Amino acid sequence: MTKYCKGCGARLQSEDRDALGYTPKADAALCQRCFRIRHYDDVMISMQQGIDPSQVLSKIAQQDALILWVVDLFDFEANLLPGIARHLPGKDIVLIGTKRDLLPQTLSDEKLGQFVLRRLKEEGIRVEGIVFCEHLAKAPHHPLNHSIEEVTHAIDRYRNGRDVIVMGMANAGKSTLLNALCADSDLTTSPHPGTTLDFVEISAEGYTIYDTPGITRQDSLLTHAPDALLKSVIPFRAIKPRVYQLYEDQSYALGGMVRLDVITKGDASVVAYFSDQLKIHRGKATKADALWERHLGELLSPTLDSDAKAMKRYDCRHRYEKLDVVIHGLGWFCVSGDFQEVRVWVNRNVNVTFRKAMI
Repeated sequence: MTKYCKGCGARLQSEDRDALGYTPKADAALCQRCFRIRHYDDVMISMQQGIDPSQVLSKIAQQDALILWVVDLFDFEANLLPGIARHLPGKDIVLIGTKRDLLPQTLSDEKLGQFVLRRLKEEGIRVEGIVFCEHLAKAPHHPLNHSIEEVTHAIDRYRNGRDVIVMGMANAGKSTLLNALCADSDLTTSPHPGTTLDFVEISAEGYTIYDTPGITRQDSLLTHAPDALLKSVIPFRAIKPRVYQLYEDQSYALGGMVRLDVITKGDASVVAYFSDQLKIHRGKATKADALWERHLGELLSPTLDSDAKAMKRYDCRHRYEKLDVVIHGLGWFCVSGDFQEVRVWVNRNVNVTFRKAMI
């Protein structure tokens, strides 16, 4: 009988140690890859760019099921799925916003909800409901954490006798949510995108829940960053905003990942929302070219680039009173005040979104 890894869904096999699903033990419940991720944080085989999104969406579209769309609230823009209505026509979708605990507590649920609804409307995406979740990995069942209770209520309200499919971008927290939601679930979780490799069935009370492989966006930094770098760029605790006041044209280097130049007309401010392991170097905009040319990969690190001239530039004029400059997969800067223009340089594979401020 064919057996599947209970951690990632891959078909278990003992013939090819370099292929997915390999285990040296005939009676193993986990493949060797899942075992090493859990015990040693060793990915062995990286699937950051190896899962075909269209194949995953096509398989989901064939099922008559309620869809829980898991979205990382901190990395919201890179978690949006362009054309979701086209890929999943007529499907009932509930948006499950994870990692609420990474966002500053000064951001109320009401304001966060308004932001999410506005962005969904701008992207032409319709959902039946929205649930925000926090502390799913460390304290999902704490008496003051009602996240799982609210997810269960949403399932009961919208399921209508159908099974449930959990989908979302890689590293959005799908498997973490399911491990908290289902007592019998033992899915492999890690900060490495692409941990779940196939559909995994989980029995619930009277229906089946399906965990699905994470969908990858080729314009997210997480898709291109080496596995060893992920722990530096992905935040694991609440973000502490770093605030900078500026009175002249300034340049900000986020390690060697991002260069942000702010051209001012007067007083302005920049607030950075990124992992605290990424250092920010601030200086005059007129000296930024020389800084990046001389120090990329040394003072300006970590980086995905060896040549600053190969990085892609994005420009935005002053369009909102408070402007978020979102680096897909990494975080964002919020620029406000009397500024004229912002210029951003990132790895050429990474997208930048300019939006009305979340906070």
